[in-house]
Amino acid sequence: MTTISLATGQRSLGEPDISYPLWPPLTHGCPRTSSDAMSYPLEVDYDYTRVTSDFVTGQGRPRSGLDRWAPLLPPLAAPGLGEGGTPLIAIGDGVYVKDESRNPTWSHKDRLNRITVSAAVAVGAPGVVVASSGNHGASAAAYAARAGLRCVVLGSSELPPAVASFLSAYGAVVLPVETARRWPLTERIVEEFGFHPVSNLTPFHTGHAFGAEGYKTVAYEIAADIVDPGAVFVPTGYGELLFGIWKGFTELHRLGLLSRVPRLFSCEPAAGGPLAAALRQGLPATRVEVADTEAYGIACPVNSYRGVRAITGSGGRALTVDDEAMHRAQAELAGRGLWVELSSAAGLAGLRTLPDDETIEGPVVCVTTSSGFKDTRVGDHRLTPVDPSWESVRARLRAEGIRS
Repeated sequence: MTTISLATGQRSLGEPDISYPLWPPLTHGCPRTSSDAMSYPLEVDYDYTRVTSDFVTGQGRPRSGLDRWAPLLPPLAAPGLGEGGTPLIAIGDGVYVKDESRNPTWSHKDRLNRITVSAAVAVGAPGVVVASSGNHGASAAAYAARAGLRCVVLGSSELPPAVASFLSAYGAVVLPVETARRWPLTERIVEEFGFHPVSNLTPFHTGHAFGAEGYKTVAYEIAADIVDPGAVFVPTGYGELLFGIWKGFTELHRLGLLSRVPRLFSCEPAAGGPLAAALRQGLPATRVEVADTEAYGIACPVNSYRGVRAITGSGGRALTVDDEAMHRAQAELAGRGLWVELSSAAGLAGLRTLPDDETIEGPVVCVTTSSGFKDTRVGDHRLTPVDPSWESVRARLRAEGIRS
């Protein structure tokens, strides 16, 4: 049983025959297939012939954290925080919720940042830099602190309260700047200070070459809990999570450890929806105008080619959901004891808006990506004191439908 990485190199998603050495991680997409008009991401390739048949059951490997899946991940050079191993919760009628809010910084980004900060450690960088106004920045700050690295976050002056508190606690240097200046400043920080970039640097999102590999572990865990899932609904911004989940299932199917690759459904805010637009137009990526939406975490103006690969490769579909549908899904989840960020509810919202004649064979998984603490309106709700007399309390309870 091997517990070391079987990663062998980096491969272009735009042209799979083009490959590069594993080191250094390429952070601007594929140099040979990308241009000013289109950015093609990279993925990590592995020596799949050395993967053992008990990869999913994991006998002899750590039972928690990304370390359990080390053979099919880039080298884990940075210490972990117990990321992964999130629960799969049944909510009825064959529907399950993969609750990523249980990760150390309350979001799925911890799976990515364990990988990208590991890359920073492996190349000897003194710190990491990230352009983010949400979960990504908070997670990068945590994993940098864990690894003993500095972290610079180029964010927004309108950070959600929980995210701002996270960044402060971890000692990150937070620089609120306008969105258009974040990427150029990230490049300068990389050039002048030698920091490792752990967020995107290209016009059509490619992100870190290693990052999406961390999201494969969502698929591995689902496969360990549900033998044969029929579909997975994924809140989608740039599509890294969507791609990682698809690639994870594809690897298991390739290895004969899963009978099929479930259909993947991307769930974007109707206020934008660049992946849905790209697929409608038959394009690898496109740009859209984004209208107002409360789902700030996945309100993206461009898509990544990664998302196109995941949807077409799984026979899935790109869905768009409006804020009302996400609020309904958020309330449904809260009624089941799960409080998630509005963006996180997009997966269940997508499932609930499917037409009745679209059937799915097998269990369905809706991924929720982060905690309700991350929403922008957290802290706005104020309680009004009530008359503590029994008559007043009893009347209030009866008004809420509670009967003795």
